Amino acid sequence: MKTDRLEAFSDGVLAVIITVMVLELKVPEGHTLHDAVTTTGHSLLTYLLSFIYIGIYWNNHHHMFQLIGRVDGKTLWANLHLLFWLSLVPFTTAWMDESHFARTPVMTYGVNLLTAAVAYFILQLAATAAEGRDSPLRRALGADVKGKLSPVLYLAGIAAAAVNVWVGMGLFTVVAIIWLVPDPRMERFLAQNNPTE
Repeated sequence: MKTDRLEAFSDGVLAVIITVMVLELKVPEGHTLHDAVTTTGHSLLTYLLSFIYIGIYWNNHHHMFQLIGRVDGKTLWANLHLLFWLSLVPFTTAWMDESHFARTPVMTYGVNLLTAAVAYFILQLAATAAEGRDSPLRRALGADVKGKLSPVLYLAGIAAAAVNVWVGMGLFTVVAIIWLVPDPRMERFLAQNNPTE
């Protein structure tokens, strides 16, 4: 099967996830900057972090499917598995926000991030298996240091949040920053293997 429908469906789901998250933001009751900070301040920060995460997944998903020519049923289910965990991000973000960063919601947010990372890894495995041993994605990923480091940092953040939620949030933010730094592996691979594009 071609990847077009899978990509279009995924793009739509991710767009809805972002829309649901922004609808959770509270409109300030007053007209001053102080009112905005008081009403929306930390909500905007949690939205920003979650928006960045969804954006990272969208970006990496796009790059992944630039290297995949066909998908099978396992890849479709693996993609749905990823979208399931990402669809919970608005819920865990809102719970963390409304609890004012209480321990259990912050740890749950971390678990949500961890499960999405594991689901993305499963999707990579399914996609490379569908294309066989000579999968361009497999060659482009190489050692995948970021992909292996992220779950370790999520686990550390979940454990840290049990003691101090801000240390946990700091580790979740570090993972986002790591992935915001451009990763040229796939673009470089595409440029080298498709010089006319």
